[in-house]
Amino acid sequence: MFKDDHGIGRKGAAAGAVLLTGVLLGYTAAPDARSTAAPVVAAREAGAIARTLGPATHSYANVVEAVTSAVVTVKSERRVRQVSQQMPDELLREFFGGRVPRPRAQPRAGGLGSGVIVRADGYILTNHHVIDGAEQVTVELTDGRSFKAEVVGSDAPSDLAVLKIPDAANLQTLALGNSDAVAVGDVVLAVGNPLGVGQTVTMGIVSAKGRATGGTSFEDFIQTDAPINQGNSGGALVNTDGELIGINSQILSPSGGNIGIGFSIPANMARNVMTQLIDQGTVRRGMIGVTIQPVTSDIARSLGLDAVRGALVNQVQPDSPASRAGLKRGDVIAKIDGVEVRDGNELRNRVAQVAPGTKVALDVVRGGGTQALTVTVGELKQAGAEAGAADDGDATPDPTGYGMGVRALTPEQARALDLPAGRGVLVASVSPDGKAAAAGLREGDVIEEVDGAPVTSVDALRTLLKKGERPALLLVHRETATVFVTLDRTT
Repeated sequence: MFKDDHGIGRKGAAAGAVLLTGVLLGYTAAPDARSTAAPVVAAREAGAIARTLGPATHSYANVVEAVTSAVVTVKSERRVRQVSQQMPDELLREFFGGRVPRPRAQPRAGGLGSGVIVRADGYILTNHHVIDGAEQVTVELTDGRSFKAEVVGSDAPSDLAVLKIPDAANLQTLALGNSDAVAVGDVVLAVGNPLGVGQTVTMGIVSAKGRATGGTSFEDFIQTDAPINQGNSGGALVNTDGELIGINSQILSPSGGNIGIGFSIPANMARNVMTQLIDQGTVRRGMIGVTIQPVTSDIARSLGLDAVRGALVNQVQPDSPASRAGLKRGDVIAKIDGVEVRDGNELRNRVAQVAPGTKVALDVVRGGGTQALTVTVGELKQAGAEAGAADDGDATPDPTGYGMGVRALTPEQARALDLPAGRGVLVASVSPDGKAAAAGLREGDVIEEVDGAPVTSVDALRTLLKKGERPALLLVHRETATVFVTLDRTT
């Protein structure tokens, strides 16, 4: 999200996720708390804890020694584009006494990051944003050697890139571990070159898994409190077995410095992207042709689900793999290939890593029961479209009692939204302290369905909202997509 070499532009009130590239010019870089427990009791509890945790580890020097030679510094260089008006030579001679001054060389800006050697013949894994736009990339090894590197391939959606040192052999490598096996609480080490001070090793734990910051298209970050800063981008996150489990990519910080919230791209995602970049120079991703949204507690109650999990399908693309397999709007995808789906982001990442043409099994919750469907994964194409509808006309002033003014769609609006004539009502106004606003409804939304029943008029909407005791599940057309919204029926 919001990336440039220094950080991220959509800053929140407290903090923003910051990419960890360091950008340089010229590459420069209270009273004591006292226990009230009885000594005997405290000693007994300490002994029990020691037996549970086992012998303490006081040093990770052996792990550090094994991995640091495989972590490198990556320097990128690009020209700073300057806009100037060229003065004719005649005027230049007049101003400078008959001599035309030699044109100045364009200044150059340097970016600083890190990388990990993954193959002994010189292949290096790093971040896309470390080398994005670079005209020259230099790799420095820990033994002081420096090489001009080639960019094998770069993938902005995952923020990963692969470099190659030409004619390299017998380089120290770092083995990729299984990031799916990483557990919250595992001890990890971060290795890189923060702020250009030189290779640095820090320690922390895995704080969380499956994080998304909105910085890239495909995110499944490992969160860690191991101190990392700008310049750590592309560096290694390793476990205590010396395996690469993540590529450090971002931090969350109000100032751009470490506050203990860092994000690493999981090794399993990096392995998939890296292999494709090396083998074919680009990345192909799978898709099934649905748009999805999270299952909230209210949506779970509306659908009668026993857990707040899965991915709710709010739109199925025509003639897509999902459509051909029988997926429908309102389905909740609970499992893929027998493994539970935690949320929509997890489903999207897992489908994306499936090779197009592969069949996957989906467990879908529909109408209170579970159905098994088989989908042949298609190939994701990067494309987009924009559509809209006018918001003119007079609204019926809150005919529903939920704090929103609605009106029937005009035939022109229905055609613009590709809706059948006589279907849907337009939300023309929303009271900021009403239930519609609390549910997330917005001006310009079109309510198509309530609890699966089509909304054909304002009167039909009012009638449908009066039925039932559970929160009403509204299918809403918003801009170019559809979403489900739950509206509390209680008065």
